[in-house]
Amino acid sequence: MPEGDSVFRLAARLRGSLDGQRLTSGELRSGGAAGTSLDGWRVVEHDTHGKHLLTRFDTGRTLHTHLRMQGSWTITRPGRRVPAAVAGEVRVRMQTEAGSTAWGVSLPVVELVDTRDERDVVGHLGPDPLRDDWDAAEARRRVEAADPARTVAAVLLDQRVLAGLGNLWANEVCFLRGVSPFTPVGSVDAAALVRVAARGLRASVRVPGMFQTTTGNTRRGERHWVAGRAGRPCLRCGTTVLVRAEVPDDPGQRRTWWCPSCQPLR
Repeated sequence: MPEGDSVFRLAARLRGSLDGQRLTSGELRSGGAAGTSLDGWRVVEHDTHGKHLLTRFDTGRTLHTHLRMQGSWTITRPGRRVPAAVAGEVRVRMQTEAGSTAWGVSLPVVELVDTRDERDVVGHLGPDPLRDDWDAAEARRRVEAADPARTVAAVLLDQRVLAGLGNLWANEVCFLRGVSPFTPVGSVDAAALVRVAARGLRASVRVPGMFQTTTGNTRRGERHWVAGRAGRPCLRCGTTVLVRAEVPDDPGQRRTWWCPSCQPLR
């Protein structure tokens, strides 16, 4: 599943092709508003909150989409279309007056809401380190208010606590803090946890070449401390990195990686 930094970068890419453009044709092909024509609508701006993408129009409406595991967006040049093999999976199409077209492919969430009612679809989310309204104190409060028996990894993956962290970042933040992902969250330093998570996400989108790189090393296989490194030696101490198939309380049953030496379970 794409992380918040992935969606943040996606929004930046869509801004370059869509923001300020009037749509000469387009429609929604999924969700409760399926069949809605976007012809004549002008794209005002793109915004993100965690992993949620918001496309605002001059009609006072907002298109809310979420990629989850399978969704993607692609932009084609004037006169070009997506391949025939993909065409059947298009859920949103927006062709601009400049001729380029944005295609939302296999999007599991496609909702059209009044812009004034965006909180109905993202109001449940916790603070997002990539937003201008980032509130570190509120994020810390939400971590501390979580069930103290829940694991650190499960709390970091809870978008109601801190928006934007996916499985990669949850695992890497645990390593960087030196805590086992299975540590009860009530026994960790919430402020430090939030600080490391925010710093990592921001560096991912702000530091050239460091997208989703936590080690500072961009060589293949060495970008992450533990994520995706099961069975390989820890880059810090040499101990074999372990993996567990799922995180308790996580309906996505995402994998958890950790170094048992650098991240002892206390």
